Amino acid sequence: MRLRVEGKRRCTTFAGLFLSAGFLVLASCASEDLRRRTTGAFIDDVGIEYVVMREINADERLKNGHVVAVSVDGVVLLVGQLPTEELKAAAQRAAEGVRKVRKIHNEIEVAPPTNIGVRTNDKWMKTKVKAALLSDENVDANLVKVVVENSVIYLMGTISRAQADAAAEVTRSIFGVQKVVKVFEYFD
Repeated sequence: MRLRVEGKRRCTTFAGLFLSAGFLVLASCASEDLRRRTTGAFIDDVGIEYVVMREINADERLKNGHVVAVSVDGVVLLVGQLPTEELKAAAQRAAEGVRKVRKIHNEIEVAPPTNIGVRTNDKWMKTKVKAALLSDENVDANLVKVVVENSVIYLMGTISRAQADAAAEVTRSIFGVQKVVKVFEYFD
């Protein structure tokens, strides 16, 4: 009987700790910057990217190219290379049919797919851009998603116009950047 009482005390203690932690989380949410993306938004975007790529890969004609779909708050960016305008349009149609997609920016090039060397360089460039954005005091780098395809830098997210301009300026200054494309949504 005594063991049972101790077990109840432990449950009560754990329940109290759990409730206290919940209240702390709720209090921090109330003061959180509303421009920050929620966990749900991140999960939605991962799901959107997965479904868009599944739809694109379901079309046998699109397998001869290289396409990447990136989503931020339901805004989808399509990048890569496909051999014809018709296939580029087919990739966009595949993305348009996905639930929760609000807007599509189709930046797919009509060209042969890039090779592994170009893609490796793109990954290195993305690292350099993210590092430069993190070190710039005029940009909240956590609000900027960086996508690199064939040395073209795409900047995505929801930020102020001033931060978007600062992010683009920082990105343009990096050696090897061919072009900077702002795919931002603005809250001001």
